[in-house]
Amino acid sequence: MTNDREDAVSESEDLVAPAALAQLPVRARLEAVLIAADHPIETVALAAAVEAPVHEVEQTLAELRADYDGPPVRGFDLRRIAGGWQLYVRAGYEPVVRRMIEDQAPPRLSQAALETLSVIAYKQPISRGQIASIRAVNVDSVVRTLLARGLIAEAYVDEQTQATFFETTNLLLSHLGIDSLDDLPPISDLLPEDPEDDDLS
Repeated sequence: MTNDREDAVSESEDLVAPAALAQLPVRARLEAVLIAADHPIETVALAAAVEAPVHEVEQTLAELRADYDGPPVRGFDLRRIAGGWQLYVRAGYEPVVRRMIEDQAPPRLSQAALETLSVIAYKQPISRGQIASIRAVNVDSVVRTLLARGLIAEAYVDEQTQATFFETTNLLLSHLGIDSLDDLPPISDLLPEDPEDDDLS
């Protein structure tokens, strides 16, 4: 009975949504659509999206354009391009956006980190000691970096040796643009065999 009542309420909310939409200012509706758009939208399509007459949308777009041009001048403007309308970063403000993007971008992995990540990807699950044996260098700091970046994670701890074994994460697959580790290039045969692998199998 409760589920039926909840379904009825949900359907009722869907039915009143258009009425509630009509109470919102056309200007605000247009801004909501424009800020979410990733491509120019034609006037007719905008009118359909905000459920307003085309002539009213055209007038509101002109008002928005003039408002954004100031005073005060906004850091963005509304442009008519390719037959549609889209919000753009105002000319001259690109360096600010570029700086923000560059600041947010994580630093590139070092050669040592890339080599360690490759070993883990092809030999996982693998312990820190096994990685160090293959690379012939201490990998403690590199492993910490890869863990902090979310590219690898702890798979399990061996009960006998208490060694932590690592594996790659889905974030690495996402960065590489592959669906699974099976899509990695077949170069694992080029990596040296670890004598401990036989003991673990």
